[in-house]
Amino acid sequence: MPSPEYYFTDLAQQYIGGEWRPGTGSWDIIDFNPYDGEKLASITIATVDEVDEAYRAAAAAQKEWAATSPYARRGVFEKALRIVEDREPEIAEAIIAELGGTHLKAGFELHLAKEFLRESIRLALSPEGQIIPSPAEGKENRVYRVPVGVVGVISPFNFPFLLSLKSVAPALALGNAVVLKPHQDTPITGGSLVAKIFEDAGLPPGLLNVVITDIAEIGDAFIEHPIPKVISFTGSDKVGRHVGTVCASLFKRAVLELGGNSALVVLEDADIDYAVDAAVFSRYVHQGQVCMAANRVLVDRRIADEFTEKFVTKVRSLKVGDPRDPGTVIGPVINSSQAQSLSGTVEQAIAEGATALVHGTTTDNLVSPSVLTDVPADSALLRQEIFGPVAFLIPFDGEEDAVRLVNDTPYGLSGAVHTADVERGVAFAKRIDTGMFHVNDGTVHDEPLVAFGGEKSSGIGRLNGDATVEAFTTQKWISIQHGRSGFPF
Repeated sequence: MPSPEYYFTDLAQQYIGGEWRPGTGSWDIIDFNPYDGEKLASITIATVDEVDEAYRAAAAAQKEWAATSPYARRGVFEKALRIVEDREPEIAEAIIAELGGTHLKAGFELHLAKEFLRESIRLALSPEGQIIPSPAEGKENRVYRVPVGVVGVISPFNFPFLLSLKSVAPALALGNAVVLKPHQDTPITGGSLVAKIFEDAGLPPGLLNVVITDIAEIGDAFIEHPIPKVISFTGSDKVGRHVGTVCASLFKRAVLELGGNSALVVLEDADIDYAVDAAVFSRYVHQGQVCMAANRVLVDRRIADEFTEKFVTKVRSLKVGDPRDPGTVIGPVINSSQAQSLSGTVEQAIAEGATALVHGTTTDNLVSPSVLTDVPADSALLRQEIFGPVAFLIPFDGEEDAVRLVNDTPYGLSGAVHTADVERGVAFAKRIDTGMFHVNDGTVHDEPLVAFGGEKSSGIGRLNGDATVEAFTTQKWISIQHGRSGFPF
């Protein structure tokens, strides 16, 4: 059974056409542990030529794979699931080392990864065709659902193992081939580890390729390449907007899962203790580096004092430190640039007039939690994604005010509302411009069967369940004329 050390030595390579090999670029991506700065791996980057080779290997392998029995394809995903289950402790250690995830976070990520692998087992058998009536006598219309061919996947650093698998596994299960580009801060858990699992599961060579590289080296070559028909991107709205623009100009389909500025709303009849628990988790899970995280916590002014006192007390109790310690709740953010940006956000808010109920500190990449209130209503900070452990507490006066505040953002990914009246919560949720909203729960949820995605600047398209089939397949109409058709000339 491979060890975490093996992941950062033998897998620190490109994976193209079923072969492990170094890139041919002139520089290396250095993979660091964000907590202690330890060098985990050094990977020579892939060039435009390697991106081309990866796509060509995928295209060469895809048609035979698509023609393979869905039951045979299913067996690969059944074995991949068993491999993840068998290697779960080692994979968790790699997640903790490479991205500073805590034990809690690693367990959460692996649980969801296994659920999505189980869904891929089902998806291998799911595409169905249709026979559709025709107004023409003797004509039979068949509509087949077929793979798109080759899918390019670009995954982020915050949940790299899960969010790579979430596109890679279903795309493969539906008969496609894949080229995966993981984030340069998480090249192993988001890239080569995924390839190793499928290699060991018996996936034929060429169907999954991993290129570890940077846009400084390849520019737009990954998305501009003529072979991929779909690009599945998870990341920031700034980069996603560029990916979508390039794809549109080339008539490629883009599935864009982007950022958020979610709000958790506490109405005056809510269970305050429960709402506090939900809000703290929704803001601070994985150091707040979650697209669905509750940047803003909105509380009815009638209960704001009690909620705030309990919220601040719970936040102060969160242990900050070494993610290898099972008691740690807040580990490091991904890199020093992110840490400095978060410190700047807190100081900017205070300079604008905000009050720091908890003023976090920054030591290297460890950013302890902050809780800010009295942020000016016109502050740009309230309308942007804060990818870290900084919470904005915002009082509101009645439900109409709450709806207005929640929707006052360019994003529309997730959110939650707490109330004693479930149907009141559902009615509230319907008024919010988001792709997802939760009643009496947190803002951070992902389930394999439920369409996942956002509105406005939070993305285009959906994944999970039937939405995944839509994303990674296309429809083909074949008509059959039984007997002779009549023509006007």
